[in-house]
Amino acid sequence: MSEKTYHITIVGGGITGLAAAFYLQKEVEAKGLPIRFQVVEEKERLGGKIKTWRHDGFVIEQGPDSFLERKTSAAQLAKDLGLENDLVRNSTGQAYIWHKDRLMPIPEGAVMGVPTKVMPFVTSELISWPGKIRAAADLFLPASTGDGDISVGDFFRRRLGDEVIENLIQPLLSGVYSGDIDNLSLLASFPQFAQMEKQHRSLILAMKHSRPQSKDQGKPKGIFLTLKNGLESLVEGVESKLPADAVRKSTGVQELIKRESGGYTLITKDGERIETDAVLFTVPHAVAEPLLRPYASVPTLSQANPHMVATISLAFPETAVDIGMEGTGFIVPRNSGAKITACTWAHRKWPHTTPAGKALLRCFVGKAKEQAFMQLTDEEIVEVALRDLHKTMTIRQEPDFYRVTRLQNAIPYVVGHQAWVRDVSGKVAESLPGVLLAGASYSGVGVPDCIDQGKKAVTKLIEMVLPGK
Repeated sequence: MSEKTYHITIVGGGITGLAAAFYLQKEVEAKGLPIRFQVVEEKERLGGKIKTWRHDGFVIEQGPDSFLERKTSAAQLAKDLGLENDLVRNSTGQAYIWHKDRLMPIPEGAVMGVPTKVMPFVTSELISWPGKIRAAADLFLPASTGDGDISVGDFFRRRLGDEVIENLIQPLLSGVYSGDIDNLSLLASFPQFAQMEKQHRSLILAMKHSRPQSKDQGKPKGIFLTLKNGLESLVEGVESKLPADAVRKSTGVQELIKRESGGYTLITKDGERIETDAVLFTVPHAVAEPLLRPYASVPTLSQANPHMVATISLAFPETAVDIGMEGTGFIVPRNSGAKITACTWAHRKWPHTTPAGKALLRCFVGKAKEQAFMQLTDEEIVEVALRDLHKTMTIRQEPDFYRVTRLQNAIPYVVGHQAWVRDVSGKVAESLPGVLLAGASYSGVGVPDCIDQGKKAVTKLIEMVLPGK
C-alpha cells in the first residue's frame, strides 16, 4: 500500500510565498517527504512588490531596491539560487537632508538620526541651539519603566525632543516604514531602541556604544546588497527552480472551505476547486481576512489605514544633471513643504544600474496624510517631483524617459501591532488547524524579513501534515 501524499497550497507569489516554496521543495527532496505543493498567485507575474524594469541598459527597481546585509536570509537565498556572484554592494557617500530648500549633510556619527559624535551635531545647521540642548537632555533622563508598546514618535520625542524628531529621525525612519511615526509601533518596528534604553538608559550613549569602532579611516563599506540584474533576479531564480506544475499564476482565491473530514478546499475566482491539506497565506492581511472570517473571528487593526506610495525613476544624460555635491541622495522631512520624501542618485549609489554617460534619479512620494496627491496622473506626479528637484540641483532638460510605480496597501505597523499579530495567529490556529499566515502584514516588511517568515513557515507546514517529521 503506497504512502499517502499530502498537499500544501501557498496562496500568494510574493517573496514570502516564493521563499516558502523554494525551501519546502528543498526539504521534500532532501528527506523524500510525501508532500506536493503549489503556489497560486492572482496576478500574471510573481514577485509581489519586487519588480525590476530593465530598459535601454538601465536596471530600475519599481519596488524595493536592496536589502540589509546584516539580515542574512536574502543573501543566503541568492547563494542558494547560484546567484552569489551577482550580489552587488552599494557605493557609500554623504547623505543629505532637505532643510529650508537646501541640502544639508546629515551630521557625521548620526545613527538613524541619533547623534553619537558631539562636534558634528553641535556645528550642524539642521538643529537650532535650543533643539541641541533639548537633545542633550537624553544623557540625563531616566529610562522608561513601562514595558507596553508606544509609538516611535513618542519614544524619540521623550528622549531627544521635537526638533531632532522632525529634522533628522522622522525622514530617516520613514524611509524604512512608510507612514506616520507618531502611529508607528516601536516594538514591532524598532524594538532594538527600546532594548537599548533599558540597557544603557541614555539613547545617545547606547548608540555610541553600538557603533562599530573601526581603525580603518578609508571609505566606509556599504551595508546594503542587491543583484546586478535587479532584485527580480531572486524571483526569477526561485521560479526557475520550482517544478512547472508547482506555480499557478492568474489564479485568485475567493473562498476557503474547511472540510469536515480534515483539510481544506480553495475555490478560485474561476470556480475551480483546489483540495489541500494545509494552506499558507502570504497575501496582505486585507486579502486573507475575508477568507478566514467565516471560521475565525480575526480582528482588524482599525488604525492601520492603508495608503499609497510611489517611486519615480527619471533617466537623463549625465551632462544634463548638475547635483553640485558629492553623495548618494537625500531625504525630506515632512515639514519641508516638498512633495517628494526622498531622492536617490542611483547612478552614484548603484553604478551598475545606469549606462555610462547617463544619470538616474529615483524619487519617492506618498505621505500618509497627503493621499490626494497620489491621484494625479503619472505626468503630473513627474512634474511635481521635478519642481522639487529643481530647488536642490540643476536639471537642464526633460528626462529621456521616466517610470512611475504606485504601490498599494503600504500599511505601517501601528501601536499594538505585536499584540494584534498574536491575537490573529491564535484565533487562526484554534479555528483553522493547518492554516498559517506570513508576510509583510505580520512580522517585518523588508525582503529578508519576508524570506525569514517563509522559511519558518516551512517547518510548521511539514509538522502540520507530517507530525513528528
